Parts: sequence; structure tokens; C-alpha cells
Amino acid sequence: MLDNQSPELPRPFRRLAAALPSWPLEMVLTRALRSLAERRPELFERLGVHSRCTFIVRPTDLDYAFSVVPHRWQGRVKLVLPETRGDVYIEGPLLSLLGLLDGTLDGDALFFNRVISVRGRTDALLALRNAIEEAELRPSDLLGVSGKAGQYTDAAVLRAIGMLQRIATRSQPSDTNPDTDDIPPHPAGA
Repeated sequence: MLDNQSPELPRPFRRLAAALPSWPLEMVLTRALRSLAERRPELFERLGVHSRCTFIVRPTDLDYAFSVVPHRWQGRVKLVLPETRGDVYIEGPLLSLLGLLDGTLDGDALFFNRVISVRGRTDALLALRNAIEEAELRPSDLLGVSGKAGQYTDAAVLRAIGMLQRIATRSQPSDTNPDTDDIPPHPAGA
């Protein structure tokens, strides 16, 4: 859990993400969205008319955004420029956005602490929020893995996200005591 922090991905991970081609990620995410729609159609029914809305999800620590249209089996995810037009805009550090999706972070707390920002069609945003909260999604749900393999997938993905959060938190400048930022650490045994 991030506890009122908003660590960004460390620079090496951001560089790696920028260097990857977009089409494989778009293909995998679109397939995952459509697979989820096949397995859990009630989640998409909850969106109602808002399933045709374009949700722009902008990780502030990446150079691109995700355009998501969750229209059941026709749903799609594309990597787009952050300025791309949509109906709803959700912005924040990638790790915080992932925490929203899997329910490990509280969206209201992130919003009121200004870790994430939202704008656009409030009715569509609320429909999406309610659908995600009701879904209680796990990584295996998003990847279409079930049974024992799903349990292993959940554990592995959550461990990886936790590791990234720890790395990101350690790589952020500490502002808890600005008076000691310039003081070098005391060498051990001195």
C-alpha cells in the first residue's frame, strides 16, 4: 500500500516502457478486456450506455496514455498521446492507477490527496468506478487465468507490483526532513 504517497516509476522502467513497440501491448490489453467481458458480462452491463465512452487513462510517469473503450466484446485499448480526446480522463502515477484497478488502493483517498485527478463526464466515471469496485478484480481476472494458475498469477503479479512500489518509493527524493537532505550519511563504524 502506498499510504498517501505517489511514487513514480524509476527512470530505467520509464525508458524501457518508452522503447517498447505499442502494438503488442495494445493487442494484449484489448484481448484481456474482451476476455474479461466474455467471462464477466455483468461488469460491462453495469456500464450501460457508458460502455461506448472513451476513457483516457494517463500514467503521469509515462509518455503515453491508454484509450479504453470498454464496449463488451468490441472493447479496445490503444496507446495514444496524452492529449488525445476522450469522454473521461484519469491521471496519476502508473502504480497508483494499477492499485485502483486491483482494489489495493482507495480511489477516493487518492483523489482527495491529489495523487490522481479526474475530469470529463462524471456519470461515465461513476459508472466505471462502481463497476470496478463491484468486480473485485484480481490480476488473474484481467489476464484470463483461473484455478491454481490464477492463484500463482495473482501472487506473482502482486509481488512484482509491490517490488516496483518499493523501488519507486526508495528512488523518490525524501521530503520528510528537508533540513537533513544535504547531510551525508554517517559511515558505519566511524
